[in-house]
Amino acid sequence: MERARGIWPHALINKLFMDLKNKVAVITGVNKGIGRSLVELLLDKGAIVAGWGMNKPDIEHNNMHFFETDVRNTPMVEIAYNSTKALLGDEIHILINNAGLGYFGYFEEMPPEQFRELFEVNVFGIYNTCRFIIPAMKKKQYGHIVNISSTAGQEGMAQVAAYCGSKHAVRGISESLYKELRDFGVKVTCVYPGSTKTDFFRNSPYIKPHDQMLKPDEVALQIVRALETSDNFLTTTIEFRPLQPKPR
Repeated sequence: MERARGIWPHALINKLFMDLKNKVAVITGVNKGIGRSLVELLLDKGAIVAGWGMNKPDIEHNNMHFFETDVRNTPMVEIAYNSTKALLGDEIHILINNAGLGYFGYFEEMPPEQFRELFEVNVFGIYNTCRFIIPAMKKKQYGHIVNISSTAGQEGMAQVAAYCGSKHAVRGISESLYKELRDFGVKVTCVYPGSTKTDFFRNSPYIKPHDQMLKPDEVALQIVRALETSDNFLTTTIEFRPLQPKPR
């Protein structure tokens, strides 16, 4: 198709970008931060959102449906999945595994229950959601899974060993799933945000949210842009970092 100077015809743009209207998106951890921003952006795009989480966000919208779920709990996830299908139909187009938490401190001093909780939420939570949703996506030969890791999933950090370990696991799972699912028409994207201004740092005695951190809305926007790519275009990894991360 011939282009006029500096102008992209609407027909070409429509081919390059997927319309998210009426796409069904399951998002975990929707009450705050990146998860909430994703809900709001996808609703704005016309998507139908199934929010799975412990706490319901104060978002009133006809296309927003909340299902109380603890991603650590396999029976609860199964109930949320079945309830989502019963309400919204069998086809789930998007799964965003956003739920996560972090604890900080020296590795040997971390209480066993905190170490276990980190992996139950950050790793087993992804297993639990994928276990139910992947078979449906494979059957339809269509879908996009987004797993939220962290820059802590790319390197080691002092006094963040347990969290780093859990997010390295997310990285390994995501890279393997991408290779397992690509021939079934299912995309897998792993996202590595740097420090983001959310309540993630509520358990940190050293780090408090500040304005030099990434903004949840901006992180969510880039994720949505990856979701809008055409069927045969896959963004396998997205990494975000603050340009100047230290508070002023």
